[in-house]
Amino acid sequence: MAYLTLFFTAFAAATLLPAYSELLLGTLASQGLPLFWLWFWATLGNTLGSVVNGVIGRQVDRFKHKRWFPVSELQLHKARNRFNRYGQWSLLLGWLPIVGDPLTLVGGIMRVPWLNFVILVGIGKGLRYAFVIWVVLEATGFASSAPSP
Repeated sequence: MAYLTLFFTAFAAATLLPAYSELLLGTLASQGLPLFWLWFWATLGNTLGSVVNGVIGRQVDRFKHKRWFPVSELQLHKARNRFNRYGQWSLLLGWLPIVGDPLTLVGGIMRVPWLNFVILVGIGKGLRYAFVIWVVLEATGFASSAPSP
């Protein structure tokens, strides 16, 4: 059940919904659950949540002329220009707070090929969760109490 909760929390955290998967991951890691599986499910959920952002981004051109659409044509143009400056490699930064979720949305708008999108976003998210686990292990002293070879 812990893994499923972590998966869905990480999934929600990658969308524009407010969720904090790092806190849950840190709590579960400090409870001694297998670290690989915690990392795996958090990374998978967060990456798939970013895929949802990419799918939404691919639909933007269908709705950008609607009166209710929340982003102006000028804002879209600026976002496309910024993304073009750094290219699809910027998706490695999809894990960043505040700018990461919109970045994956723009990746969808720019129609980055799905395989590239998933690999780049997955690498960034996986590295972030590995770092969170490492910080928890260091803070709890678990890493230093492990027997050395």
